[in-house]
Amino acid sequence: MNEHAASSRGTPVVACQSLTKVFRDFWMRNRARAVDSLSFDIHPHEIFGLLGPNGSGKSTTIKVILGLLRPTRGRVAVFGKPPTDVATKKRIGYLPEESYLYPFLNARETLDYYGKLFEIGHQVRRKRIDELLEMVGLTHVQHRPVREYSKGMQRRIGLAQALINDPDLLILDEPTTGLDPIGTRQVKDLIIELGRRGKTVLLSSHLLADVEDCVDRMVILYGGKKRDEGTCDSMLVTRDRTTIETDELDEDTIAAIDRLLRERSGGRHSVLGVSHPRQTLEQKFLSIVEQAKAERLETAGATHGGGTASFLRAEETEGDSLISRLTTEDAPGAPAPAVTKAREEHAEAEQVIEGLLGQPAPTKTAPEPPHRPGPGSSPAPRAQTRAPEPPAGVDESVIDSLLADRGDGPAGGREP
Repeated sequence: MNEHAASSRGTPVVACQSLTKVFRDFWMRNRARAVDSLSFDIHPHEIFGLLGPNGSGKSTTIKVILGLLRPTRGRVAVFGKPPTDVATKKRIGYLPEESYLYPFLNARETLDYYGKLFEIGHQVRRKRIDELLEMVGLTHVQHRPVREYSKGMQRRIGLAQALINDPDLLILDEPTTGLDPIGTRQVKDLIIELGRRGKTVLLSSHLLADVEDCVDRMVILYGGKKRDEGTCDSMLVTRDRTTIETDELDEDTIAAIDRLLRERSGGRHSVLGVSHPRQTLEQKFLSIVEQAKAERLETAGATHGGGTASFLRAEETEGDSLISRLTTEDAPGAPAPAVTKAREEHAEAEQVIEGLLGQPAPTKTAPEPPHRPGPGSSPAPRAQTRAPEPPAGVDESVIDSLLADRGDGPAGGREP
């Protein structure tokens, strides 16, 4: 891709320039050079492949992009900002190489937890959880603890949590590890569907066949260095051979074609080989599974799953988000939740204090209007107040002796 074509695609979502990451030991000696002067760009709406064998620096590069590791040298930008910028995290979905999940939570609780981290409203969160569980084929086991899941089922729920926030940049590190052929095919179809919708996807894998089916452009790493870069066609198409596919031919026709090629090319070209098309093992496996499903055979594992979630296909309307926002807001004129809670706690504290003192809680009544005597009327009698009963368990003689010392109690009362 030339510079003009690259610049016409806009600002890169991810830009790495001369990225180098060196791991050091306790004595600050170089222990391993995981990434060495790596440069590449990931453009908007592109499915980008990061390929290489184990230990080639793929996961280290991803962790630098996410801000989990600091580069030793070089520059990295995500959405035009440093990887450590917190505001960009809300636009990123990440599936790590290993599924780090809370084992005591079930699938629904796991997705609900991650949805709350992104501050997604309750109604929208519940709808997305239902769609994601259906998409990854875990609806029928959504209430089982994650610790009881197989590795493939954990990868499925991990993929769902990476999509809960409908990210603009989706980073998948070895997404098909542990998946059966059904799950592998489903993940590849999902990646292609997200690319059609306009998502930017970074796919890291050492399974070349999985990447070849999905990516628009790729980089091949070895020893932390970039060995090749380009599209699948520019890197994989063989220019010195030609394949012609026809209906079945008999031997005489093949021999006639071979004679024609020799005559036209002066003996330089001929039919090198004849073979019948062969389906892949994946196609054979999927056909067997589809036949078993048609016979309604039961399975205890993950199912094939449904289609892509509607919110990932941009089918979620603005009305849905508006209804969710209105249903979660407080009613007009209602007291704030914090004020209501404070009032309840104050009333409860009053009841506890009155219970300890053995006195009934005071009841608040509306104040009576002041009495204004008219001409010739006598003043209103003063209300008789009754001394409160002493709390149970209190020695009255002690109180009487204290009042007598002051001269205003029953024993030494003052003269009126």
